[in-house]
Amino acid sequence: MTLIPKPFVFARHAQSEFNAAFRIGGFTDSPLSATGVQQAKDAAPILSAIDWSLVATSTLQRTQETAFHAVPKQTIMAYEQLKERNWGDLEGCPIEQQLPYDVTPPNGESWQDFETRVLSTLNEILSEHSWPLIIAHSGVYRVLNNVINGTPYCPRIGNVTPISFVPSQDENGWEITPFKGSFI
Repeated sequence: MTLIPKPFVFARHAQSEFNAAFRIGGFTDSPLSATGVQQAKDAAPILSAIDWSLVATSTLQRTQETAFHAVPKQTIMAYEQLKERNWGDLEGCPIEQQLPYDVTPPNGESWQDFETRVLSTLNEILSEHSWPLIIAHSGVYRVLNNVINGTPYCPRIGNVTPISFVPSQDENGWEITPFKGSFI
């Protein structure tokens, strides 16, 4: 499956309580830490300066809280299918226990199922909105990296670090740059 070539901005949620404790979050609904709330507020000058065509989050509290503080005057639409990967029996375990992405965790979600649900939802959003802001999870960012660069293995995206994805002139190419508050 490919990604519809339309521009968007992606930001990972702010630091959650599970992130602060170095635990696997996945489907677990971990709220933002105090640091996370401040990270989201610090992102507001850049993210709230734009009138986004859509602010999309997952249904997990950490993404919705991030959007609440980072783009306080915009309506947020939550998508169940943008949730982080379900890590099954590994939910809440120390991050060192995380398995390689191509290994399905016990009672968890396969990489293929995760990628398929995320990509279908991203394509739905991109087909309906001209320049959305998507606040989701590091796993969603890894899906984007896999589709664009051929591997889910990449540096972990920072909390509330907005990244601009703009289709390039190259076939299936993308310009991926830090978002600084404007489209130029």
